Amino acid sequence: MDLRGIDGHAVCEGPIEQVVRTETREAEDLLKKLDILSPSLSRNSARGIFCSRSLNLRSISAIGYDMDYTLVHYNVKAWEGRAYDYCMENLKKMGFPVDGLTFDPDLVIRGLVIDKERGNLVKADRFGCIKRAMHGTKLLSTHAVREIYGREMVDLQQEGRWVFLSTFFSVSEAVAYMQMVDMLDDGVIPANLGPFDYKGLYKAMGMALLTAHLEGHLKNEIMSNPEQFVELDPELPLTLLDQKEAGKKLVLITNSDYHYTDKMMHYSFNRFLPSDMGWRDLFDIIVVSANKPEFFQMSHPMYELVTDEGLMRQCFKAQIGGLYSGGSAKMVESSLNIHGNDILYIGDHIYTDVNQSKVHLQWRTALICRELEEEYNALIHSRGYRQSLLELINQKEVVGDIFNQLQLTLQRRSKRLNAQTVGATDMDNENLSQSMQKLLAVMQILDGKIAPMLEAYGALFNKRWGYLSRGDFWDKSHLMRQIEKYVLSSTHARSLSYQTMHFIENELF
Repeated sequence: MDLRGIDGHAVCEGPIEQVVRTETREAEDLLKKLDILSPSLSRNSARGIFCSRSLNLRSISAIGYDMDYTLVHYNVKAWEGRAYDYCMENLKKMGFPVDGLTFDPDLVIRGLVIDKERGNLVKADRFGCIKRAMHGTKLLSTHAVREIYGREMVDLQQEGRWVFLSTFFSVSEAVAYMQMVDMLDDGVIPANLGPFDYKGLYKAMGMALLTAHLEGHLKNEIMSNPEQFVELDPELPLTLLDQKEAGKKLVLITNSDYHYTDKMMHYSFNRFLPSDMGWRDLFDIIVVSANKPEFFQMSHPMYELVTDEGLMRQCFKAQIGGLYSGGSAKMVESSLNIHGNDILYIGDHIYTDVNQSKVHLQWRTALICRELEEEYNALIHSRGYRQSLLELINQKEVVGDIFNQLQLTLQRRSKRLNAQTVGATDMDNENLSQSMQKLLAVMQILDGKIAPMLEAYGALFNKRWGYLSRGDFWDKSHLMRQIEKYVLSSTHARSLSYQTMHFIENELF
């Protein structure tokens, strides 16, 4: 084989296998000298991309980003803790006895579902079957879950009953609600506040939390002390700069207002960019107060922000380099002259960011799910434990199969049928029964070992709910099924600097 460069001179000669091996070794040596992680290793990094389908980034002309928990990552305990505090203050003003309640972020994880009818928090598998449940702040036993729900399934289209915890912003909401369920059950809510069922309680809590956000005190506090709430990532601004230099059009689409967006992006990005650049220089179009998901569904008036103080004027088409409020995704497409699956949109909300942009516009989508970093590491470190557990489960299956065959033999003999089974031996019925009793005892012993190991296995990620990606030991969670259906999944926005995203066969899918 004779490989030639642009100038026509031979680069490598010899059999293709030898050329590939030589070039690969030289490339690996160069990566080591440059202190760059090998692509094969970085592809399996916890801060990586877990793909449900292949995507070649060369086919993408524009990349859109959400801001909160996507480009700007908050300390969940700090941000949601303050949201919870403001919610509690408003509930106290309404007359609820909330003194003594404290924020417990470990009480919930993303992907759980609130059952407003029963005052429960549940975890479902990919089919919607409920696997775990918590009433108030008390985790229910497996037996209790079966008694309460039986074959009932979560149906997220029934918005009057089920509330899906799709982002970190749901943490304060769920913690406050579950604690209030305890208050209602304990009978400590004053009668003068009116009779409450679990739905009414959720509505009261929701109003208190919404008021906390609308009043603006929370965001003002964050803007005044961003260092307490924002977790900086120096690689992220440079990754966006790399994408821009590679010819990608970059768009920021956030529901946050301009003043908050400017403060958060300036704090998180400007310090890591070249001195002659600011965060706004990264983006071809910036849209604030976007009102997602309606932004992806219909047209609203678009306003251009013409001063730093927020003075606006109505416009009908976005221009490159512009800063806008409202509008629609169709306007963005028209301005960039890019449509459909030539656009990749990245956000942290499975419905508002991902589902709607894909369903209505056919944009390609990626979900930022940072919990997967911790989950991935837990899964990798528990491989030996999982293998031991699988061996016990396999042993039980073998013993159970033999037990079933012996039971079938006795059953057929009782009907005077020809017992053509594995258990059709020369043993008489009494010996068969004794063997079955022994096998049953072995299965009970194995169950006694397997059950606590299953509990401990899930607790490696969360002691109450187990793994984010698992409904149970064998099956995917409801959240993971939606991720698998709608998005590429990334634990971190900076991971999207790869030129090609490959399907990764790993523990998550």
